[in-house]
Amino acid sequence: MNVRPPVFHTHGCRLNAYETEAMREMTEAAGLDNAVIVNTCAVTAEAVRKARQEIRKLRRENPNAKLIVTGCAAQTEPETFAEMEEVDIILGNTEKMSPDTWRGMTADFIGETEKVRVDDIMSVTETAGHLIDGFGRHRAYVQVQNGCDHRCTFCIIPYGRGNSRSVPAGVVVDQIKRLVDRGFLEVVLTGVDLTSWGSDLPGEPRLGDLVARILRLVPDLPRLRISSIDSIEADENLMRCIATESRLMPHFHLSLQHGDDLILKRMKRRHLRDDAIAFCEEARRLRADMTFGADIIAGFPTETEEHFENSLRLIEECGLTWLHVFPYSPRTGTPAARMPQVNGPIIKERAKRLRAAGAARVQTHLSLQIGQTHNILVENSKMGRTEQFTEVAFANDQPEGQLVRAQITGHNGRSLVA
Repeated sequence: MNVRPPVFHTHGCRLNAYETEAMREMTEAAGLDNAVIVNTCAVTAEAVRKARQEIRKLRRENPNAKLIVTGCAAQTEPETFAEMEEVDIILGNTEKMSPDTWRGMTADFIGETEKVRVDDIMSVTETAGHLIDGFGRHRAYVQVQNGCDHRCTFCIIPYGRGNSRSVPAGVVVDQIKRLVDRGFLEVVLTGVDLTSWGSDLPGEPRLGDLVARILRLVPDLPRLRISSIDSIEADENLMRCIATESRLMPHFHLSLQHGDDLILKRMKRRHLRDDAIAFCEEARRLRADMTFGADIIAGFPTETEEHFENSLRLIEECGLTWLHVFPYSPRTGTPAARMPQVNGPIIKERAKRLRAAGAARVQTHLSLQIGQTHNILVENSKMGRTEQFTEVAFANDQPEGQLVRAQITGHNGRSLVA
């Protein structure tokens, strides 16, 4: 009989993608075969709908495989997937990261155990620093934090990920050293609420302390990148690193969500629009080539046209380049779902306007790079990314996996040309 290794389908964030790679290694070590594993996202109702749709499709395509559902949607609403006859087992976010889970999943296991294996995520107090070889061939992602202590009124994620917990700095540094020894030239720190890193560790270190420690103790690491941060929680040491550490990449993705103070208050965010603008101005003063992405929600409950216009203006006032626009959709169990809702077509129209504004900012960014010289991490012979994470298309083949210095000669509307 042919033995087929597990097939993974990942939805959602980079942390989910990281955890898929950890599961891939654990299932390989356990000898699990003929399984399809769906790692779900719960950030929106649409994300859950897409997961259910894909599960049905995967069952039709794999009638004899074990079909296992895990991830944030499995954690927050296991009953949704337990009702699906296509699904064999539902695993919570803690269970999926345990080698014991996969070691016990033999050919007979599916039929002999309970369908739902989802424990209380709020009882979890530690996050293991899973040592994977990095996903992607030349850029590695390292999980340094999981969970979130904040309770934004629109967000279900804390109930899928639990409270904030940090991977100790020593574990993080050791993993990055291991990845550099394997040839990775860029490491990205990732987590659910990255700027809360350290709050549960002895001495309560901050994210800036971790960044400085990595750069000091791993001198052979050419590029360190930070994923999404909450700008209001940026500490002094992080700002110092922005100003003085050229190996810290000048690209931050900001969890802004909105540009109107009243809506931010109703979201239970911890910053005002002026805080966001001040952070961007200061970071750009410290590092002239700094670029920003941001999450923006369109159509949050009670949002008026005036509120929305403040979000549009924030794009220019913060100098944002890479936008992730989320049309608001209510998540059962969150306070925002009980607030007065904005009409669906209005939400779609506002999201479209935000995306158009974001697309215009991208074109401006691309045009400003023409004639500049960048250090580019080559991801394949024809494509790489700059320090600001801008995609570059090469006119001639380049050495894969290397950092090359090249002048930007133009752009094609989507990426730079070098």
